[in-house]
Amino acid sequence: MKSIKLVTSNLYEELLEGLTSARSIHILTSFVMKSGVDVLAPHLKAAADRGAEIQVCTGDYLFVTQPEALERLITIHPNISVRLYKSNGKSFHPKAYLFDIPDENGYFIVGSSNLSRSALKTGTEWNLSLTESVSPETYLEALDQFQKTFLHDQTIPVNKETLEEYQLQYEGYHQKYPNLVRTWTEAEEQEMTLTTVEPVQEPQIIADPTAPYIITPRPSQQEALELLQNTLEEGYDKAMVVMATGLGKTYLAGFFAQNFKRILFIAHREEILKQAKQSFQHIMPEQTLGLYYGTEKQPEADVIFASIYTLGMKRHLEVFSPDDFDLIVVDEFHHAAAQSYQRVIDYFKPKFLLGITATPDRMDGKDVYAICDGNVAYQIHFIVAIQKQWLAPFHYYGVYDDTDYRQITWLGTKYDEEELLAVQLTDEMLEKVYTAWFKLKQTRTISFCSSIRQANTLANYFKSKGIRAVSLNSKTVDISRGDAVQQLNDGQLDIIFTVDLFNEGVDIPSVDTLLFVRPTESLTVFTQQVGRGLRLHNAKSHCVIIDLIGNYRNADVKMQLFNAEPAKEKGPVNILPSVPEGCLIDFDIKVIDLLKELQAKKQPRKEKLLYAYHELKRELGRRPTYLELHLQGNAPSQEYKQEFKSYVGFLNWADELSDSEKEAFKESEEWLIEVEKTGMSKSYKMVVLKYMLLRGLEHWLDPVTPEEVAPFFHKYFTEKEYRRRIDFSDKAAKQMWTYDEKKVARLVATMPMTKWSGSSRSKVMFNENLFRFNVKFNESINKLVFKWTKEICEYRLHYHFERKDGR
Repeated sequence: MKSIKLVTSNLYEELLEGLTSARSIHILTSFVMKSGVDVLAPHLKAAADRGAEIQVCTGDYLFVTQPEALERLITIHPNISVRLYKSNGKSFHPKAYLFDIPDENGYFIVGSSNLSRSALKTGTEWNLSLTESVSPETYLEALDQFQKTFLHDQTIPVNKETLEEYQLQYEGYHQKYPNLVRTWTEAEEQEMTLTTVEPVQEPQIIADPTAPYIITPRPSQQEALELLQNTLEEGYDKAMVVMATGLGKTYLAGFFAQNFKRILFIAHREEILKQAKQSFQHIMPEQTLGLYYGTEKQPEADVIFASIYTLGMKRHLEVFSPDDFDLIVVDEFHHAAAQSYQRVIDYFKPKFLLGITATPDRMDGKDVYAICDGNVAYQIHFIVAIQKQWLAPFHYYGVYDDTDYRQITWLGTKYDEEELLAVQLTDEMLEKVYTAWFKLKQTRTISFCSSIRQANTLANYFKSKGIRAVSLNSKTVDISRGDAVQQLNDGQLDIIFTVDLFNEGVDIPSVDTLLFVRPTESLTVFTQQVGRGLRLHNAKSHCVIIDLIGNYRNADVKMQLFNAEPAKEKGPVNILPSVPEGCLIDFDIKVIDLLKELQAKKQPRKEKLLYAYHELKRELGRRPTYLELHLQGNAPSQEYKQEFKSYVGFLNWADELSDSEKEAFKESEEWLIEVEKTGMSKSYKMVVLKYMLLRGLEHWLDPVTPEEVAPFFHKYFTEKEYRRRIDFSDKAAKQMWTYDEKKVARLVATMPMTKWSGSSRSKVMFNENLFRFNVKFNESINKLVFKWTKEICEYRLHYHFERKDGR
């Protein structure tokens, strides 16, 4: 067996074998220089050409990574995936090269060499090459850790849009510190060399020791199972179930899985997979169940519980055939819009795809309805579950926090940690938190903090008051998570202060008090955390929620959580929503005044829409279509129409149109507004428009007769069950389910054509049995207007059926 090899110079020669033979190449480096990319570019291109999977992850720490290096990387080959770790000033210094060799164990090289010519060829570097000596388990663990870093929330894809943004940040930083890269101080050099990033430790599985095994469906699960069965019978192959935390989504999936032979269960946390495996074992003990992540892999099992980080790698994905599984279950389905999930979902062709989640909407910046073709088989809000006595009631107390968050730097997704800590850790604030908790608490508390330092400081402060408290986080060493939770269950602890450990996949039913001492940056996370206290338990009558509310971003948005009714398209969210019997919402007077002020002075709507648009544009690397804006954007798409009359109108305002596009918009604005705003109780108008657009660029404005449209119109509504059910199932339409040209043509003439022409203010005309658009565009702009009209049509049809189906 070959020993570990020390490489102190010319690492390039050591990399060549892997670059020329590996089926997957993973490079993790704290910074990238163009000189280093130039050295490896020919080999990376050759590897991509032969079909190798190539991933490169680098960082922006101290803005050492050169924009031109990133540009060179993404232009080598379209199949090379590059992501940039946004360090927000925190050290990021990994250097590793991982190679997966066919028919052999993978190997990796770790050490001091970043991706620069000197580090690869001429510089004095120390690297360890672990080839035959590395165990398969160690290599797989390294791959798993790489993937978690590569797909970390703090990484962004490198593309044209994000590169332009990074270029500006890079130039600004180097103008401020012009000699930084060339003359690091001794302290900075030491930090650049020695600092490591600790891997995030995953929380342990927590189960209620008093709870019996569940072997029959609960009422909520029974309701969902019946509707899922209906979905199967109607011929759907995808569906989503939205159930509040605490109602047993995993067991529901297990009960449903009894309809299928081979099952794949996907999640992003290992403790969720272990807990799911236990749940399925209770329901189907005769089946073989296996895990697939890290070093544990049982690919032959009947039911496989797989980590998305592991399964997302080509070498693991291709262990399975696309049709290996009859059912695929995606847990915490609100993550499914992420690129890592999309790759896996697109690869497999199961008989049925089931997504389960408690938080499906755009609260985390993605809409996942499109992934299940808009088919939500079952949905129950946690307020409704409380009304049905399936979850515990809550008493929510909003405590006023006079911190001025406007003075704290906003970093795009969160507040600057050091500036936030400066106000969180004052004696005055610590006492305020303690007083509010002591006054309102019950017996067992989880407190959600924004940082480890805040959690540690609060735990020490509470202990100084005689409270049995502990800080539980990724760096806690004096008590295990399992022991801490057991002590909380047994009444030996009063409160656990934590940082994002109990958001998903962890159940502690005995908790009866939640304390929020962090700004709400994500409504999804807030929803998950509130759910930690709502499980039924014989030792509690309700859950107390204590929330410190200041003028931070999204402070008023969190009230959406307590509205069971869907948000209206217009008008502010009710600050004090009505709640079920047994529940209570009680705000300090200053909190009510603050929330009203925040709504009145809300970040200007146009600014909010512009920010959401640019977020999505950076993710896609190009200008999103109207439908993409709706499906993936972080702001309600209808607000663009409300504010700017059309999506193209927004693009014009945002200076996102070229000169020729601006001219085309000026000429076609009235027409685009007509298509955007024409009333639609049914989808009929857009279906006629869709037919006209299908005739192509040269003929889309040609007049049509009802008889010409009738076959397409009939097929459109009868080929999809949901279209027929929503817009083609009244008494008259049912008589036309069997095609009758005269009847269908008469409907087309009466409904969309006559009604549209009567409401369009001369833009649309229908006379002498001819339907036409009374507009004309010269050849130079017709292509653009055609494209924009098509985008609006596609968006309005999707939005119409989504809304009508109660999505």
